[in-house]
Amino acid sequence: MFDPAVFAARRDAYMQALGPGGVAVVRSLPERLRNGDAFHPFRQHSDVFYLTGFLEPDATLILRPGAETERVVMFVRPRDPEMEVWDGRRAGLEGAKHTYGADTAFPATELPSRMWELIANCEELHYSLGLDDQMDLMVAHAIARLRKTEKKGKRPPRCVVDPRAALHELRLHKRPEELVALRKASRITGEAHVAAMKLGRPGVFEHELEAVINYTFRKAGGSGPGYATIVGAGDNATILHYIDNRSAIADGDLVLVDAGCEYDHYTADITRTWPASGRFTAAQRKVYELVLATQQAAIALATPGATIDQLHEHCVKSLTEGMLSLGLLTGTVEDRVADQAYRKFFMHGTSHWLGLDVHDVGAYTKAGKARPLEAGMVITVEPGLYIAHDAPDVPDELRGIGVRIEDDVVITVDGNEVLTASCPKQLEELEALCSAR
Repeated sequence: MFDPAVFAARRDAYMQALGPGGVAVVRSLPERLRNGDAFHPFRQHSDVFYLTGFLEPDATLILRPGAETERVVMFVRPRDPEMEVWDGRRAGLEGAKHTYGADTAFPATELPSRMWELIANCEELHYSLGLDDQMDLMVAHAIARLRKTEKKGKRPPRCVVDPRAALHELRLHKRPEELVALRKASRITGEAHVAAMKLGRPGVFEHELEAVINYTFRKAGGSGPGYATIVGAGDNATILHYIDNRSAIADGDLVLVDAGCEYDHYTADITRTWPASGRFTAAQRKVYELVLATQQAAIALATPGATIDQLHEHCVKSLTEGMLSLGLLTGTVEDRVADQAYRKFFMHGTSHWLGLDVHDVGAYTKAGKARPLEAGMVITVEPGLYIAHDAPDVPDELRGIGVRIEDDVVITVDGNEVLTASCPKQLEELEALCSAR
Protein backbone atom coordinates (compact mmCIF):
# COMPACT_ATOMS: atom_id res chain seq x y z
CA MET A 1 0.00 0.00 0.00
CA PHE A 2 1.26 3.48 -0.83
CA ASP A 3 2.08 6.17 1.70
CA PRO A 4 -1.05 8.15 2.74
CA ALA A 5 0.63 11.26 1.34
CA VAL A 6 0.31 9.74 -2.14
CA PHE A 7 -3.47 9.56 -1.85
CA ALA A 8 -3.64 13.04 -0.32
CA ALA A 9 -1.70 14.43 -3.29
CA ARG A 10 -4.08 12.71 -5.69
CA ARG A 11 -7.10 14.20 -3.92
CA ASP A 12 -5.51 17.64 -4.02
CA ALA A 13 -4.81 17.31 -7.74
CA TYR A 14 -8.38 16.19 -8.41
CA MET A 15 -9.88 19.01 -6.33
CA GLN A 16 -7.73 21.50 -8.19
CA ALA A 17 -9.08 20.11 -11.45
CA LEU A 18 -12.65 20.30 -10.11
CA GLY A 19 -12.28 23.94 -9.12
CA PRO A 20 -14.15 25.67 -6.28
CA GLY A 21 -17.52 25.19 -7.97
CA GLY A 22 -17.18 21.44 -8.39
CA VAL A 23 -18.12 18.55 -6.12
CA ALA A 24 -17.21 14.90 -6.75
CA VAL A 25 -19.05 11.84 -5.49
CA VAL A 26 -17.05 8.60 -5.85
CA ARG A 27 -18.54 5.37 -4.58
CA SER A 28 -17.52 1.72 -4.33
CA LEU A 29 -19.57 -0.69 -6.38
CA PRO A 30 -21.89 -3.02 -4.43
CA GLU A 31 -20.80 -6.49 -3.42
CA ARG A 32 -22.09 -9.10 -5.87
CA LEU A 33 -23.63 -12.46 -5.09
CA ARG A 34 -21.89 -15.40 -6.70
CA ASN A 35 -24.54 -17.95 -5.85
CA GLY A 36 -26.82 -18.66 -2.90
CA ASP A 37 -25.56 -16.44 -0.09
CA ALA A 38 -21.90 -16.53 -1.20
CA PHE A 39 -20.39 -13.34 -2.59
CA HIS A 40 -17.66 -12.78 -5.14
CA PRO A 41 -14.47 -11.53 -3.46
CA PHE A 42 -14.77 -7.77 -3.13
CA ARG A 43 -12.38 -5.60 -5.11
CA GLN A 44 -12.50 -1.86 -4.49
CA HIS A 45 -13.62 0.43 -7.32
CA SER A 46 -10.45 1.79 -8.89
CA ASP A 47 -11.50 5.45 -8.53
CA VAL A 48 -12.09 5.01 -4.79
CA PHE A 49 -8.77 3.26 -4.36
CA TYR A 50 -6.92 5.86 -6.42
CA LEU A 51 -8.14 8.69 -4.20
CA THR A 52 -8.11 7.03 -0.77
CA GLY A 53 -6.49 3.59 -0.67
CA PHE A 54 -9.62 2.47 1.19
CA LEU A 55 -10.38 -1.21 0.48
CA GLU A 56 -13.67 -1.88 2.26
CA PRO A 57 -17.06 -2.12 0.54
CA ASP A 58 -19.96 0.31 1.01
CA ALA A 59 -17.70 3.37 0.90
CA THR A 60 -18.41 6.80 -0.58
CA LEU A 61 -16.02 9.72 -0.97
CA ILE A 62 -17.30 13.27 -1.46
CA LEU A 63 -14.76 15.93 -2.39
CA ARG A 64 -15.77 19.59 -1.98
CA PRO A 65 -12.87 21.86 -2.98
CA GLY A 66 -14.88 25.06 -2.51
CA ALA A 67 -16.01 24.26 1.03
CA GLU A 68 -14.52 26.09 3.99
CA THR A 69 -14.65 22.92 6.11
CA GLU A 70 -15.29 19.24 5.45
CA ARG A 71 -13.65 19.28 2.03
CA VAL A 72 -12.98 15.52 2.20
CA VAL A 73 -15.99 13.56 3.45
CA MET A 74 -16.23 9.78 3.68
CA PHE A 75 -19.16 7.50 4.38
CA VAL A 76 -18.01 4.09 5.62
CA ARG A 77 -19.17 1.14 7.66
CA PRO A 78 -18.74 1.90 11.39
CA ARG A 79 -16.86 -0.42 13.69
CA ASP A 80 -18.98 -3.42 14.71
CA PRO A 81 -17.22 -6.01 16.92
CA GLU A 82 -19.83 -8.69 16.25
CA MET A 83 -19.72 -8.34 12.45
CA GLU A 84 -15.93 -8.01 12.47
CA VAL A 85 -15.72 -11.50 14.01
CA TRP A 86 -17.43 -12.83 10.89
CA ASP A 87 -16.20 -10.56 8.09
CA GLY A 88 -12.94 -8.99 9.25
CA ARG A 89 -11.83 -5.76 10.84
CA ARG A 90 -13.14 -2.38 9.75
CA ALA A 91 -11.45 0.99 9.73
CA GLY A 92 -14.61 2.67 11.01
CA LEU A 93 -15.20 6.41 11.20
CA GLU A 94 -12.02 7.13 13.12
CA GLY A 95 -9.94 5.10 10.69
CA ALA A 96 -11.46 6.95 7.74
CA LYS A 97 -10.21 10.20 9.28
CA HIS A 98 -6.90 9.19 10.83
CA THR A 99 -5.70 6.68 8.21
CA TYR A 100 -7.48 7.60 4.98
CA GLY A 101 -7.49 11.38 5.13
CA ALA A 102 -11.15 12.29 5.61
CA ASP A 103 -11.89 15.63 7.27
CA THR A 104 -15.07 14.06 8.57
CA ALA A 105 -16.70 10.66 8.29
CA PHE A 106 -20.24 9.36 8.69
CA PRO A 107 -21.82 5.90 8.79
CA ALA A 108 -22.57 4.57 5.30
CA THR A 109 -26.26 4.32 6.20
CA GLU A 110 -26.45 8.11 6.54
CA LEU A 111 -25.45 8.83 2.94
CA PRO A 112 -29.06 9.20 1.65
CA SER A 113 -29.96 11.72 4.33
CA ARG A 114 -26.76 13.80 4.15
CA MET A 115 -25.64 13.83 0.54
CA TRP A 116 -28.06 16.53 -0.61
CA GLU A 117 -26.54 19.11 1.73
CA LEU A 118 -22.99 18.17 0.76
CA ILE A 119 -23.60 18.74 -2.96
CA ALA A 120 -25.83 21.81 -2.56
CA ASN A 121 -24.97 25.00 -4.49
CA CYS A 122 -22.19 23.46 -6.54
CA GLU A 123 -21.89 24.28 -10.22
CA GLU A 124 -20.80 20.81 -11.34
CA LEU A 125 -21.45 17.43 -9.77
CA HIS A 126 -18.80 15.01 -10.96
CA TYR A 127 -20.39 11.57 -10.74
CA SER A 128 -20.30 8.44 -12.89
CA LEU A 129 -23.86 7.70 -13.94
CA GLY A 130 -24.87 4.21 -15.05
CA LEU A 131 -22.58 2.07 -12.89
CA ASP A 132 -24.82 1.53 -9.85
CA ASP A 133 -28.60 1.88 -10.21
CA GLN A 134 -29.12 2.30 -6.47
CA MET A 135 -26.56 5.09 -6.24
CA ASP A 136 -27.96 6.75 -9.37
CA LEU A 137 -31.35 6.85 -7.64
CA MET A 138 -29.79 8.30 -4.49
CA VAL A 139 -28.15 11.09 -6.50
CA ALA A 140 -31.43 11.78 -8.32
CA HIS A 141 -33.30 12.02 -5.00
CA ALA A 142 -30.68 14.43 -3.63
CA ILE A 143 -31.07 16.65 -6.68
CA ALA A 144 -34.87 16.50 -6.46
CA ARG A 145 -34.74 17.46 -2.80
CA LEU A 146 -32.50 20.44 -3.55
CA ARG A 147 -34.93 21.66 -6.18
CA LYS A 148 -37.53 21.99 -3.45
CA THR A 149 -35.21 24.02 -1.22
CA GLU A 150 -33.92 26.48 -3.80
CA LYS A 151 -36.01 29.33 -2.37
CA LYS A 152 -34.29 28.71 0.98
CA GLY A 153 -30.84 29.12 -0.54
CA LYS A 154 -29.86 25.54 -1.32
CA ARG A 155 -30.04 24.66 -4.99
CA PRO A 156 -29.02 21.58 -6.97
CA PRO A 157 -25.89 21.32 -9.14
CA ARG A 158 -26.17 23.05 -12.51
CA CYS A 159 -24.91 19.95 -14.32
CA VAL A 160 -23.61 16.40 -13.83
CA VAL A 161 -20.15 15.78 -15.29
CA ASP A 162 -18.59 12.43 -16.17
CA PRO A 163 -15.44 11.74 -14.10
CA ARG A 164 -13.55 11.08 -17.31
CA ALA A 165 -13.32 14.84 -17.76
CA ALA A 166 -10.90 15.23 -14.85
CA LEU A 167 -10.29 12.21 -12.62
CA HIS A 168 -9.61 9.75 -15.39
CA GLU A 169 -7.19 12.14 -17.03
CA LEU A 170 -5.20 12.09 -13.79
CA ARG A 171 -5.28 8.29 -13.73
CA LEU A 172 -4.08 8.12 -17.33
CA HIS A 173 -0.71 9.67 -16.51
CA LYS A 174 1.13 7.31 -14.17
CA ARG A 175 3.21 8.66 -11.30
CA PRO A 176 6.50 7.07 -10.15
CA GLU A 177 4.85 5.01 -7.39
CA GLU A 178 2.37 3.62 -9.90
CA LEU A 179 5.15 2.58 -12.25
CA VAL A 180 6.88 0.80 -9.36
CA ALA A 181 3.71 -1.24 -8.81
CA LEU A 182 3.35 -1.95 -12.53
CA ARG A 183 6.96 -3.07 -12.78
CA LYS A 184 6.45 -5.47 -9.88
CA ALA A 185 3.21 -6.78 -11.40
CA SER A 186 5.02 -7.25 -14.71
CA ARG A 187 7.94 -9.11 -13.13
CA ILE A 188 5.63 -11.50 -11.27
CA THR A 189 3.56 -12.03 -14.39
CA GLY A 190 6.67 -12.91 -16.40
CA GLU A 191 7.63 -15.49 -13.79
CA ALA A 192 4.15 -17.01 -13.99
CA HIS A 193 4.31 -17.28 -17.78
CA VAL A 194 7.67 -19.03 -17.57
CA ALA A 195 6.25 -21.45 -14.97
CA ALA A 196 3.44 -22.27 -17.41
CA MET A 197 5.88 -22.82 -20.27
CA LYS A 198 7.87 -25.27 -18.16
CA LEU A 199 4.75 -27.22 -17.22
CA GLY A 200 2.77 -27.09 -20.45
CA ARG A 201 3.69 -30.32 -22.18
CA PRO A 202 1.22 -32.47 -24.19
CA GLY A 203 -1.27 -34.25 -21.92
CA VAL A 204 -1.37 -31.44 -19.34
CA PHE A 205 -4.71 -29.65 -19.07
CA GLU A 206 -5.17 -25.95 -19.67
CA HIS A 207 -6.57 -25.52 -16.17
CA GLU A 208 -3.33 -26.90 -14.70
CA LEU A 209 -1.46 -24.02 -16.33
CA GLU A 210 -4.08 -21.59 -15.06
CA ALA A 211 -3.51 -22.99 -11.57
CA VAL A 212 0.28 -22.60 -11.64
CA ILE A 213 -0.05 -19.08 -13.06
CA ASN A 214 -2.49 -17.90 -10.40
CA TYR A 215 -0.47 -19.68 -7.70
CA THR A 216 2.65 -17.81 -8.80
CA PHE A 217 0.78 -14.51 -8.60
CA ARG A 218 -0.26 -15.11 -5.00
CA LYS A 219 3.02 -16.71 -3.90
CA ALA A 220 4.93 -13.63 -5.07
CA GLY A 221 2.68 -11.24 -3.16
CA GLY A 222 0.14 -10.29 -5.79
CA SER A 223 -3.56 -10.25 -5.01
CA GLY A 224 -4.25 -12.68 -7.87
CA PRO A 225 -5.12 -12.25 -11.54
CA GLY A 226 -6.12 -8.79 -12.71
CA TYR A 227 -8.56 -10.46 -15.13
CA ALA A 228 -9.63 -14.02 -15.93
CA THR A 229 -6.56 -16.02 -16.98
CA ILE A 230 -6.72 -17.26 -20.58
CA VAL A 231 -5.04 -20.55 -21.48
CA GLY A 232 -5.91 -21.71 -24.98
CA ALA A 233 -4.23 -24.71 -26.62
CA GLY A 234 -4.55 -25.54 -30.30
CA ASP A 235 -7.75 -24.24 -31.84
CA ASN A 236 -8.76 -22.71 -28.50
CA ALA A 237 -6.01 -20.14 -29.05
CA THR A 238 -8.08 -18.69 -31.89
CA ILE A 239 -10.84 -17.66 -29.42
CA LEU A 240 -9.88 -14.22 -28.13
CA HIS A 241 -11.40 -14.42 -24.64
CA TYR A 242 -11.28 -18.17 -24.08
CA ILE A 243 -11.51 -18.77 -20.31
CA ASP A 244 -12.96 -22.31 -20.08
CA ASN A 245 -9.39 -23.65 -19.71
CA ARG A 246 -10.58 -27.27 -19.58
CA SER A 247 -9.00 -28.98 -22.59
CA ALA A 248 -5.95 -31.25 -22.64
CA ILE A 249 -2.94 -29.95 -24.53
CA ALA A 250 -2.23 -32.09 -27.59
CA ASP A 251 1.07 -32.92 -29.25
CA GLY A 252 1.89 -30.19 -31.76
CA ASP A 253 -0.36 -27.55 -30.17
CA LEU A 254 0.57 -23.95 -29.76
CA VAL A 255 -0.49 -22.69 -26.34
CA LEU A 256 -1.62 -19.08 -25.97
CA VAL A 257 -1.56 -17.68 -22.43
CA ASP A 258 -2.96 -14.24 -21.66
CA ALA A 259 -2.51 -13.52 -17.95
CA GLY A 260 -1.64 -10.62 -15.69
CA CYS A 261 -0.91 -10.33 -11.99
CA GLU A 262 -2.53 -7.58 -9.96
CA TYR A 263 -0.12 -6.03 -7.47
CA ASP A 264 -1.12 -3.13 -5.21
CA HIS A 265 -4.27 -2.91 -7.37
CA TYR A 266 -2.21 -2.36 -10.58
CA THR A 267 -2.32 -5.10 -13.18
CA ALA A 268 0.09 -6.33 -15.80
CA ASP A 269 -1.19 -7.82 -19.07
CA ILE A 270 1.07 -10.24 -20.94
CA THR A 271 0.32 -12.68 -23.73
CA ARG A 272 2.77 -15.32 -24.89
CA THR A 273 2.33 -18.14 -27.39
CA TRP A 274 4.63 -21.16 -27.37
CA PRO A 275 4.93 -24.75 -28.67
CA ALA A 276 3.78 -27.43 -26.26
CA SER A 277 6.01 -30.05 -27.89
CA GLY A 278 9.12 -27.88 -27.65
CA ARG A 279 9.45 -26.93 -31.31
CA PHE A 280 7.42 -24.77 -33.66
CA THR A 281 6.31 -26.49 -36.85
CA ALA A 282 7.29 -24.76 -40.07
CA ALA A 283 3.79 -23.26 -40.45
CA GLN A 284 3.63 -22.19 -36.80
CA ARG A 285 7.06 -20.59 -37.10
CA LYS A 286 6.00 -18.50 -40.09
CA VAL A 287 2.92 -17.18 -38.28
CA TYR A 288 4.84 -16.54 -35.08
CA GLU A 289 7.68 -14.72 -36.83
CA LEU A 290 5.15 -12.51 -38.62
CA VAL A 291 3.38 -11.53 -35.40
CA LEU A 292 6.65 -11.03 -33.50
CA ALA A 293 8.20 -8.79 -36.16
CA THR A 294 4.97 -6.80 -36.35
CA GLN A 295 4.88 -6.35 -32.59
CA GLN A 296 8.51 -5.36 -32.24
CA ALA A 297 8.14 -2.69 -34.90
CA ALA A 298 4.97 -1.39 -33.24
CA ILE A 299 6.74 -1.13 -29.87
CA ALA A 300 9.50 0.90 -31.52
CA LEU A 301 6.83 3.32 -32.77
CA ALA A 302 5.39 3.82 -29.27
CA THR A 303 7.07 7.12 -28.45
CA PRO A 304 5.85 10.59 -27.45
CA GLY A 305 3.81 12.17 -30.22
CA ALA A 306 2.78 8.90 -31.85
CA THR A 307 -0.80 7.68 -31.50
CA ILE A 308 -2.36 4.33 -30.74
CA ASP A 309 -4.09 4.58 -34.12
CA GLN A 310 -0.70 4.80 -35.83
CA LEU A 311 0.49 1.69 -34.00
CA HIS A 312 -2.64 -0.15 -35.08
CA GLU A 313 -2.34 1.01 -38.69
CA HIS A 314 1.21 -0.34 -38.77
CA CYS A 315 0.08 -3.70 -37.40
CA VAL A 316 -2.83 -3.94 -39.82
CA LYS A 317 -0.57 -3.28 -42.81
CA SER A 318 2.20 -5.59 -41.62
CA LEU A 319 -0.12 -8.47 -40.77
CA THR A 320 -2.08 -8.03 -44.00
CA GLU A 321 1.15 -8.30 -46.00
CA GLY A 322 1.88 -11.48 -44.06
CA MET A 323 -1.60 -12.88 -44.65
CA LEU A 324 -1.10 -12.43 -48.39
CA SER A 325 2.25 -14.22 -48.33
CA LEU A 326 0.79 -17.04 -46.21
CA GLY A 327 -2.09 -17.55 -48.64
CA LEU A 328 -4.79 -16.44 -46.19
CA LEU A 329 -5.81 -13.54 -48.44
CA THR A 330 -5.42 -12.65 -52.11
CA GLY A 331 -5.09 -9.34 -53.92
CA THR A 332 -3.16 -6.29 -52.78
CA VAL A 333 -2.38 -4.99 -49.34
CA GLU A 334 -4.17 -1.72 -50.08
CA ASP A 335 -7.36 -3.47 -51.19
CA ARG A 336 -7.44 -5.92 -48.28
CA VAL A 337 -6.85 -3.11 -45.77
CA ALA A 338 -9.54 -0.99 -47.42
CA ASP A 339 -12.20 -3.72 -47.41
CA GLN A 340 -11.05 -4.95 -43.97
CA ALA A 341 -10.71 -8.53 -45.13
CA TYR A 342 -7.81 -8.81 -42.68
CA ARG A 343 -10.36 -8.75 -39.85
CA LYS A 344 -11.14 -12.42 -40.52
CA PHE A 345 -7.79 -13.17 -38.90
CA PHE A 346 -6.92 -10.00 -36.91
CA MET A 347 -10.12 -8.62 -35.46
CA HIS A 348 -9.09 -6.59 -32.41
CA GLY A 349 -7.23 -3.41 -31.63
CA THR A 350 -3.49 -3.32 -31.03
CA SER A 351 -3.36 -1.32 -27.80
CA HIS A 352 -5.26 -0.16 -24.75
CA TRP A 353 -4.45 1.84 -21.63
CA LEU A 354 -3.21 -0.14 -18.64
CA GLY A 355 -3.10 0.61 -14.92
CA LEU A 356 -5.54 0.05 -12.08
CA ASP A 357 -7.82 -1.66 -14.61
CA VAL A 358 -6.65 -3.98 -17.34
CA HIS A 359 -8.55 -1.79 -19.81
CA ASP A 360 -7.71 1.36 -17.94
CA VAL A 361 -9.46 4.72 -18.05
CA GLY A 362 -8.54 7.69 -20.18
CA ALA A 363 -9.84 9.18 -23.42
CA TYR A 364 -8.36 7.82 -26.63
CA THR A 365 -9.20 10.95 -28.61
CA LYS A 366 -8.93 14.71 -28.18
CA ALA A 367 -10.95 17.16 -30.25
CA GLY A 368 -12.14 14.23 -32.35
CA LYS A 369 -8.63 13.06 -33.21
CA ALA A 370 -6.42 10.27 -31.85
CA ARG A 371 -4.48 11.76 -28.95
CA PRO A 372 -0.68 11.76 -29.03
CA LEU A 373 1.10 9.52 -26.57
CA GLU A 374 2.78 11.33 -23.67
CA ALA A 375 5.32 10.40 -21.02
CA GLY A 376 3.69 8.48 -18.18
CA MET A 377 1.03 6.78 -20.29
CA VAL A 378 1.08 2.98 -20.19
CA ILE A 379 -0.23 0.92 -23.08
CA THR A 380 -0.27 -2.66 -24.28
CA VAL A 381 1.02 -3.66 -27.71
CA GLU A 382 -0.63 -6.91 -28.79
CA PRO A 383 -0.99 -7.87 -32.44
CA GLY A 384 -2.22 -11.37 -33.20
CA LEU A 385 -3.25 -13.76 -35.92
CA TYR A 386 -6.08 -16.27 -35.41
CA ILE A 387 -6.79 -18.98 -37.98
CA ALA A 388 -9.65 -21.14 -36.71
CA HIS A 389 -9.63 -24.83 -37.61
CA ASP A 390 -12.87 -24.43 -39.57
CA ALA A 391 -11.92 -21.17 -41.32
CA PRO A 392 -12.89 -21.37 -45.00
CA ASP A 393 -10.39 -21.15 -47.84
CA VAL A 394 -7.18 -21.27 -45.85
CA PRO A 395 -4.14 -23.54 -46.28
CA ASP A 396 -4.57 -26.72 -44.26
CA GLU A 397 -1.22 -26.40 -42.50
CA LEU A 398 -2.35 -23.08 -40.96
CA ARG A 399 -5.63 -24.32 -39.48
CA GLY A 400 -5.95 -24.10 -35.72
CA ILE A 401 -3.03 -21.69 -35.28
CA GLY A 402 -3.60 -18.76 -32.92
CA VAL A 403 -0.73 -16.43 -32.02
CA ARG A 404 -0.82 -13.28 -29.90
CA ILE A 405 2.20 -11.53 -28.38
CA GLU A 406 1.53 -8.77 -25.86
CA ASP A 407 3.79 -6.51 -23.84
CA ASP A 408 3.21 -3.56 -21.52
CA VAL A 409 4.93 -0.32 -22.47
CA VAL A 410 5.32 2.93 -20.56
CA ILE A 411 5.95 6.01 -22.68
CA THR A 412 9.01 7.95 -21.49
CA VAL A 413 10.28 11.43 -22.31
CA ASP A 414 12.66 10.11 -24.95
CA GLY A 415 11.03 6.83 -26.02
CA ASN A 416 9.58 3.96 -24.05
CA GLU A 417 10.28 1.26 -21.50
CA VAL A 418 8.96 -2.26 -22.01
CA LEU A 419 7.81 -3.20 -18.52
CA THR A 420 7.42 -6.86 -19.49
CA ALA A 421 10.75 -7.29 -21.29
CA SER A 422 11.89 -10.03 -18.90
CA CYS A 423 9.19 -12.42 -20.16
CA PRO A 424 10.68 -14.51 -23.01
CA LYS A 425 9.21 -14.20 -26.50
CA GLN A 426 12.02 -14.89 -28.97
CA LEU A 427 11.59 -18.22 -30.74
CA GLU A 428 14.89 -19.62 -29.50
CA GLU A 429 14.06 -18.70 -25.90
CA LEU A 430 10.63 -20.31 -26.09
CA GLU A 431 11.89 -23.51 -27.70
CA ALA A 432 14.66 -23.78 -25.12
CA LEU A 433 12.20 -23.41 -22.24
CA CYS A 434 9.61 -25.73 -23.71
CA SER A 435 12.03 -28.50 -24.71
CA ALA A 436 13.98 -28.55 -21.41
CA ARG A 437 11.27 -30.19 -19.32
